[in-house]
Amino acid sequence: MAKDKGEKGVALKVPKGTRDWQGTDVVLREKVFATITEVFKKHGGVTIDTPVFELKEILTGKYGEDSKLIYDLADQGGEICSLRYDLTVPFARWLAMNPQTQSIKRYHIAKVWRRDNPAILKGRMREFMQCDFDIAGVYDPLLPDAEILKIITEVFANLGFNGKYTVKLNHRKVLDGMFQVCGVPEDKIRAISSAVDKLDKSPWEEVRKEMIEEKGLEPTVADKIGEFVKNEDELKIGAPCAERSKKVLATLQSNADLMANPVAKAGIDELTTLLSYLDIWGCLDFIALDMSLARGLDYYTGVIYEVISEGSAPTKTNGKNVSRAKKVVDADEDRSSDPSVGIGSIAAGGRYDGLVGMFSKKGQIPCVGISFGVDRIFSIIKRRIEDAKTSTDIVRATETDVYIMALGGKGCLTERMQIAKQLWDAGLRAEFSWKVKPKLPQQFKAAENGGVPFAVILGEDELARGEVKIKEMGLPEGHAEKEGILVKREDLVEELKKRLKNTDTTLAGTLAALQV
Repeated sequence: MAKDKGEKGVALKVPKGTRDWQGTDVVLREKVFATITEVFKKHGGVTIDTPVFELKEILTGKYGEDSKLIYDLADQGGEICSLRYDLTVPFARWLAMNPQTQSIKRYHIAKVWRRDNPAILKGRMREFMQCDFDIAGVYDPLLPDAEILKIITEVFANLGFNGKYTVKLNHRKVLDGMFQVCGVPEDKIRAISSAVDKLDKSPWEEVRKEMIEEKGLEPTVADKIGEFVKNEDELKIGAPCAERSKKVLATLQSNADLMANPVAKAGIDELTTLLSYLDIWGCLDFIALDMSLARGLDYYTGVIYEVISEGSAPTKTNGKNVSRAKKVVDADEDRSSDPSVGIGSIAAGGRYDGLVGMFSKKGQIPCVGISFGVDRIFSIIKRRIEDAKTSTDIVRATETDVYIMALGGKGCLTERMQIAKQLWDAGLRAEFSWKVKPKLPQQFKAAENGGVPFAVILGEDELARGEVKIKEMGLPEGHAEKEGILVKREDLVEELKKRLKNTDTTLAGTLAALQV
């Protein structure tokens, strides 16, 4: 795309890995935010906010190999700061600074920044939104973890995913015990864990090569790891997972070496309890116990999970992931059209019991949480809408409920203003033309362009009788109310509220109605 030149020849463009948000994209994004927030509040969440940048030393050493993706800022007033990489570390820092808060269900929706390779159309950006829900405090084991996973399933149900997602689940203790059993040196466990975590986008042969050639692992040790993490049963996104997870758990429990390792056994026992809780809440069909999930971030200590959906993995040819034909020369290039780049996980999280203690000597506060990648979720929903070719029916340009129209040459401006006030005072979202004598076709066009569901039409004769007409937009020919219905002005608000109440404006409802 050509770059316009502004004043003094400055290129008019946004930085690489970022984008402007406008039009129906903003409306759809806000629907996603509202849907997620409603679930958070239902589960008792309260919100906090933290600065967009932190002292660099706060963020250092928390993200493993991904620390290289942190955006550092110039020295300002003697402080070296960095843009926040996620919302979890700032939350842990906040808990350490507020020792009076020993337990909290907190949610936070805000921007974070990572200097990653961008793929804008797939929701992989350098500036993006995260929606986090965390439970902090000392509770009986696995109950908060189970509620977080229940929240995940509720969010994606309300977003209209209709089961087209899978939550991959594992446990850091099981992984650490497995690495010990396989003979991985203690100082290499985190590096090997990061390599294993790439199995969702790279074949085992490439991961094994990285372990040996880049991480310095003995080939025999790598092969032992492969026996645990290579999935014989390919994970099918959206397929019921309950039996698969029970089978994986039974395999772990029957492995004498793992059960003899106290770290691995503790993790296996916790997974057993967690799956029993999730069974009670009816979540098991969405939960896939997967030994290849490692989550590279250093601060995880227990249960870990990530959510995948269609498009999460790279494009496949003949059942195998596409590999890049050449090495990326420019890490700043937009890889939206690169088939070897998938959307990635659309939500991820886990237990991090030691993070708060890194900032405070006053004791640990156990925590567990989930982070939803809104921009990746948005990219999936938008693609579904575009494939259905019905985006104007699903995503309205405004949230207006009613468009007030004038029928006839006088324009009825005073009456339109009076009715607008009546509707606004009743909490309804209403608009009308800013012309004294607007033409009826132009008023209908404005309502249609905005996707407004109802029109209130004012005719001179009807007004003289104290009546107005309510017309539901978009009714098919032959419908009994195609031309609208007359109501008394004093009954207008009640009738509109009744009709709007019967209109499902939720994201899941509109997607389901159009089978998107």
